[in-house]
Amino acid sequence: MDINFEYYKIFYYVAKYENMTKAAAALGRNQPNVTRVMKLLESQLGCRLFIRGARGITLTEEGERLYSHVEAAYRHLINAQEEIGGSKDFACGAVEIGTTETALHLFLLEALHSFRQKYPKVKIKIHNHTTPETIRQLVGGSLDFAVITTPFELPSEISGTIILDFEEILVGGMQYQDLCGTFLQLEDIKKYPWIGLGRGSATYELYKNFFIEHGVDFEPDMEVETSDLMLPLIENNFGIGFVPKEIALPLLKEKNLVQIPINFDLPARSIQIVSDHGRGKNAAADTLYRYLKSFSCEGMAYMLKSNQ
Repeated sequence: MDINFEYYKIFYYVAKYENMTKAAAALGRNQPNVTRVMKLLESQLGCRLFIRGARGITLTEEGERLYSHVEAAYRHLINAQEEIGGSKDFACGAVEIGTTETALHLFLLEALHSFRQKYPKVKIKIHNHTTPETIRQLVGGSLDFAVITTPFELPSEISGTIILDFEEILVGGMQYQDLCGTFLQLEDIKKYPWIGLGRGSATYELYKNFFIEHGVDFEPDMEVETSDLMLPLIENNFGIGFVPKEIALPLLKEKNLVQIPINFDLPARSIQIVSDHGRGKNAAADTLYRYLKSFSCEGMAYMLKSNQ
């Protein structure tokens, strides 16, 4: 089957705007022509791509699958055009990276601030998802690379490098300051409301398996989608939870949180930079990738300590 790239370009705009008229305007075409081309594409593929309604169009399941591929390919072409057409300087172009909340706050924000001072022409787009979803996007080709938190299992084509090890601690709001005078056993945590990341996150699976291994049947009383939501809930005495020590330190110093002593070791955690070693990166992505890898665990630990 011959590929008509113009069909897919038009499909990209129609799916993006969810409206034939808006897509036609963006492409500088008339709406009947866009509609005709989409019907030809559906006929060529032998499936329905759109459901047309009064408020616009929605993608069918086949349309969603096609758009995920076309959108990734279009983005790569735009990045290549910007990189090649904009300048011969390797320090320009665009990069698409994925990250988790914890990796963003413990490592990436500081590293990107330093990178932007050195390479201000590089355009960076950050996608924030759970570790499993970020890995899926990386495998699917939507990302140049990712900075994520353990635990995770990587497909054979994806490789990872440890950037930073971090420690988690048990904290609560000031309502729980009476717990500071004793060391909690693991099973004691069941006596108190526990706040944790929800199903589908690497952190949820980590602690679920950790509790099972120690014979404790325990589920969060409150589940949140991102780690950013945990601290406000804990600070307002909705429960206790495990959070990265460096993120909790400012609130501990301000006496908005208390650290609750425990007599068991929590699972070791780290931040890793992962990429598809079989797929090449554009110059901008490769520059940022190498720059982030140059941040050693010791160097980041020093930077974190300096900011405390």
